[in-house]
Amino acid sequence: MAAEGDATKDLKAHQGTYAAFTGLMKWGAILCVIVALIVIMVIRK
Repeated sequence: MAAEGDATKDLKAHQGTYAAFTGLMKWGAILCVIVALIVIMVIRK
């Protein structure tokens, strides 16, 4: 019985870290695209 409670806590922790990771990857990708566009604009001039 105790193992089931621990598994539930572990699952919640993993879901939280996964959500944080996917959010970080999403915003990181958007930021990289913006920086790449700025660099391209600077190089063109």
